[in-house]
Amino acid sequence: MTFMDILRTAVFALRGNWMRSALTSLGVIIGIAAVIVMVSVGQGTQAEIERQLAGLGAQKLDIGPQVQRAMGGVRMSASSFFTLTEGDAEAIREEIPEVELVAASLRGSSQIVYAENNWSTSWQGIQPDFLQINGWQIASGSAFEPQHFNGDKVVLLGETVRRELFGAGTGIGETVRIGRTNFTVVGTLRPKGMSGFGRDQDDVVMVPLETARRRLMGAMGLPPGAVMDISLTVAHADDLAYVQGEVESLLRQRHRIDPGAADDFQVRNVSQLVATRNETTRQMSWLLGAVATISLVVGGIGIMNIMLVSVTERIKEIGLRLAVGAGPSDVRRQFLAEAMLLSLGGGLLGILFGIAGALLVGHFNTDLPIQLNGKVITLAAAFSVATGLFFGYYPARKASQLDPIEALRQ
Repeated sequence: MTFMDILRTAVFALRGNWMRSALTSLGVIIGIAAVIVMVSVGQGTQAEIERQLAGLGAQKLDIGPQVQRAMGGVRMSASSFFTLTEGDAEAIREEIPEVELVAASLRGSSQIVYAENNWSTSWQGIQPDFLQINGWQIASGSAFEPQHFNGDKVVLLGETVRRELFGAGTGIGETVRIGRTNFTVVGTLRPKGMSGFGRDQDDVVMVPLETARRRLMGAMGLPPGAVMDISLTVAHADDLAYVQGEVESLLRQRHRIDPGAADDFQVRNVSQLVATRNETTRQMSWLLGAVATISLVVGGIGIMNIMLVSVTERIKEIGLRLAVGAGPSDVRRQFLAEAMLLSLGGGLLGILFGIAGALLVGHFNTDLPIQLNGKVITLAAAFSVATGLFFGYYPARKASQLDPIEALRQ
């Protein structure tokens, strides 16, 4: 029998009981569709998390105070909470050559007012390198000029704050009030969206560091030159661990911390967070794919089951074919072709339903990113073919090994 003869016979056999054939293929259809939808959701989520974490900086260290809690109700002084200074940032810049950018900062929250509009937001007092370290870009207007860092009352607005205060306008050149001080808007920041921790990164305004110290934190009685955080980046990611050790050693020396005593600061390695989250999302994608693959295996078992039933029902037909000259290989190829058609047809329909399902999920849930992958779709099609071969071989082999005399006697 030629290939076309086998294919034609297989189609005729399946068409004779099309409802059973359709229901048998349903397991493969659901399995392939589930694989495509779940993997698309998993990969889309992983890509989104990677994009958000990339904004944190994979070659970045954050240094903050190690606050010692008050014991026995004793109130701590302001100096206990502000253990870092601008001098620390300058020392890191000058004494550790592997460091590329350094910026100290202060932060807080306040009400910002423009005309009849007001909005409660957080503010950051920053040094020149802060925007570049943290991946902020200017959307309109301009960044701070060098002279602004001498205490000028200028401000950069995050997208959320700009929208709440000015609507469709940019607000460039307008005067806003933060706390009790008037500031001139010199620029707006390009939107970053939600962070990986569910925080609106655009609900922020930025002012020069010295301005924040004088105008926004004056009542707190800060120690001279005190800052809350220091951020830095290195030119080469391989230097990050070395720089972290050098920073810790330098700050212990500057803060005169005795050997064995606890640090009054903490250094956070952002690359470790990025690596941990990437590994978590990668494992989640594999888990989703594995769950969907189980559906495919169940569909394959359904094909094997129905093909075994078909062999039992068609024993007389098989015996007649063998008796008139068909060889065992012809019978085996015919039943394999039937299993392949069931699996391949189910696979093609599963791909269509899977793509449609993934697009519908992305359409109705805009917070859930979808990333269709051509390689995954091709792999799903190949897997459907492999399912037909694997689960159809045993019934086909069983049919080809029937004794024609015994089969005709049935």
